[in-house]
Amino acid sequence: MRTPLVVANWKMHKTGRDALAFVRELEPLIKEITDVEIAVAPSFTALPIAADAATHTRLVLAAQDVHPEREGAFTGAISVAMIKDAGATAVIVGHSERRRLFGDTDELVNRKVRAALAGEITPIVCIGETLEERERGGTNAILDGQIQHGLDGISADQIAAMVIAYEPVWAIGTGKNATARECDEAHQHIRGRLRQWFGGVAADQCRILYGGSVKPENAHEMIGLPDVDGALVGGASLDVRGFFAIVSKCRSQALGARP
Repeated sequence: MRTPLVVANWKMHKTGRDALAFVRELEPLIKEITDVEIAVAPSFTALPIAADAATHTRLVLAAQDVHPEREGAFTGAISVAMIKDAGATAVIVGHSERRRLFGDTDELVNRKVRAALAGEITPIVCIGETLEERERGGTNAILDGQIQHGLDGISADQIAAMVIAYEPVWAIGTGKNATARECDEAHQHIRGRLRQWFGGVAADQCRILYGGSVKPENAHEMIGLPDVDGALVGGASLDVRGFFAIVSKCRSQALGARP
C-alpha cells in the first residue's frame, strides 16, 4: 500500500512569520488525517520556524534544494546536514525551475540525490518535459533520460523509499493543464521504467506524485489515477484552505486500493 503524499512547495514565498501562521492554521485541519502524508517545503530561512511549529504534528518538513557537497567553500549553498539541522527530513531535487533558471543538469541532480540519501533524508526527485519536447513527441525519451541519469547508481531499495514527482514543465504557471489522459500515460511510463530498470518491488513501492499546476479543481481527477500517489503543489499551496482542499481529495478512500 502506497501512502498518498501531498507536498506544498512554497518556492520564494512566505517569511518565517508567514510559515508559522500557516502551520498553526493547518494543524487542526489535518489533526485526524492518518491516511495521507502531508509535507511543506518552506524557504531555507523559514524552515526551522515551520519545523518548530510542526513538532507535535504529523507534518513533514522538506527543503526546496540542497548542495551535493557535505561542506566547503560554496558561498550561499546549503548542505544536507544544514537542512537536517533546520528540521527537514525530505528535500525537493531537480525542480524544473532549478533546471531552467539555475542550470541543474541530470548529473547534478544525481549528485544531490546521492547526497540526500547518504544523509538519510528523502529526495523528492522532479522530472518532466517542456512544451517543445512534448510537441515533437519526445516526452518518454526525456523522462527516460532524466530517470537514467538522475538516478544512476541508486539501488532498488533506495528507489523504493524515495519519491518521484512528474511535473510537465509546460503546465506549471502557464495556464495550460495536462489532461488526465496525459498525466496517466506519463505516470504509467515512469512506473514501467522503474519496474524495468529497478525491479517490481521498487516500482510498486516508489511514490510518484503529479506536479503540474495542481489546484483543488483538478486534484481529484489527477490524484484518482492508479499510478498517481499524490501531488507536488505550487501556487495553490500558499493558501491554507486551498492546500487542505487538495489534501482532502487525496484521502485514501477517494484513491481506492493501492498495490
